[in-house]
Amino acid sequence: MFTAKEISEINHLLVPENNIVIVTHHNPDGDAIGSSLGLKHYLKTKGIDATVITPNDFPKFLKWMPDAKKIVIGEYKRKVAGEAIYNADVIFCLDFNSPSRIGILGDWVTKSKAKKILVDHHQMPEQFDYVYSDTTVPATCQMVYHFIQENNDEKSVNLDIAECLYTGIMTDTGGFRFRSTSATTHRIVAELIEKGADPAIITSNTWDTNTISRLHLLSLVLSRIELTKEGKVAILWLKRSELKEYGFDKGDTEGFVNYGLSVLGTKMAVFFMEDLYEDFIKISFRSKDSVDTNQFARKYFNGGGHINASGGKYFKSIEETIEDFKEKIEAEEF
Repeated sequence: MFTAKEISEINHLLVPENNIVIVTHHNPDGDAIGSSLGLKHYLKTKGIDATVITPNDFPKFLKWMPDAKKIVIGEYKRKVAGEAIYNADVIFCLDFNSPSRIGILGDWVTKSKAKKILVDHHQMPEQFDYVYSDTTVPATCQMVYHFIQENNDEKSVNLDIAECLYTGIMTDTGGFRFRSTSATTHRIVAELIEKGADPAIITSNTWDTNTISRLHLLSLVLSRIELTKEGKVAILWLKRSELKEYGFDKGDTEGFVNYGLSVLGTKMAVFFMEDLYEDFIKISFRSKDSVDTNQFARKYFNGGGHINASGGKYFKSIEETIEDFKEKIEAEEF
């Protein structure tokens, strides 16, 4: 957590006269959007109207959250995003560990004279003015709640804050299934429910939103799931042509990799997908127990993340990528 001195210094910056910007990573997920909006609503209780900026668009199933429509999407509104960052006095950097993770916003944030405050749970964070980094916490939304607690402001948590933070914790813990989900996580979730977050409504709004295109893609992926390394690793994949054929929309493949991990006996699942517009393979890794996807992704696939959940990129064809993966995973011991 931030030190008491840092908390004091940060709070002196959080005044209505200052321009506050909140940024998060490329291809924002539930934790990225939930933590950004949750923090925005918390700052609103202090009379501060912060601006949330994402590098690119985010899935439709997250757009139900309070003030989601007010988010400035950098790829659509470059001028607005650039001016907001240029004029910022404070920039909160949520759910990423390096400016390289925020796409077109990276150079702007790096060059900005604003004080930069990092709140993140990924490994190996880079240098910021203030850093709250904890890899043991399962979601940045939980860290935002800890920040609120450090300010003794739990009483300020309203329905908007509670819904946003609950959503991010729920999605980044895989519905409270992942190993990093702690007793503290559940206590915070209980407090958010007491503040009005409705688990049934949030779950329905976030996960019960399947489109026909998503279900067709899921059916295709599951029909050809492959096991390797004596059944310990599940492989799933999609080609660009298939995405186009079934009318792919952003977020349609969210969570597909987890189906591989649900196969009995698996320790790791990996999902390969050709990028819709550029010539690279997007890779999602998931694992159980002590199988370290972060180190594996960093070592071989230009990626990283958490021990049990990571991502990567590869610049060969999807067939070559899968073959290279099979070769490399056989050399791993687990």
